[in-house]
Amino acid sequence: MPGHFEPVPGGGAAIALDEVEISILRSLAVQLLELIGPGETPVEGEDPLAALFAEGPSEPPADPALARLFPDAYVDPAAGKPDDELQEASSEFRRFTENDLRTHKREDAMAVVRALDSLTVDGEGGAVLKLTAPDSVPWLRSLNDLRLTIGTRLEVTDEDEGAGLYRLPDSDPRKPMVMAYLWLGVLQETLVETLMP
Repeated sequence: MPGHFEPVPGGGAAIALDEVEISILRSLAVQLLELIGPGETPVEGEDPLAALFAEGPSEPPADPALARLFPDAYVDPAAGKPDDELQEASSEFRRFTENDLRTHKREDAMAVVRALDSLTVDGEGGAVLKLTAPDSVPWLRSLNDLRLTIGTRLEVTDEDEGAGLYRLPDSDPRKPMVMAYLWLGVLQETLVETLMP
């Protein structure tokens, strides 16, 4: 179980984490929460149902990592400038969905933070995180969001899959971020495997 998720009897997954790993995962999840931003809180006395139908932004985020987490629905960034009709449809879709998507991403990241905060570290400086199958799903989505964010910051493209990252010298300032990116990939892959029948 060290370093990766393993299936547990009855469904779900477990992983042994040391204090440093717990701290890194928690820090990354908190940074993701900060990147996504706080949720909109309804004004006191305002109809909470109105908040569900509040319109969000119609333009993509300027931050490349946020743009990766909240991509345009009908526009392929690799295809160049889209036609006006596709751009308008994409803007409309974003306006009515991005707030909800942000809420779900915040909830997923908070599930990670809460699970890590609930761990009791043993005398050897480690703990075993156990997730039920339903608890594994927000973890999986949050791990994916973390990898997308870090991959964007590292400028990993689909074409190279980050092949050059494996050859970075230890002196490269990106090395810690690369190590986190690769480790999150192992966590994500092994968690997916535990959920497969």
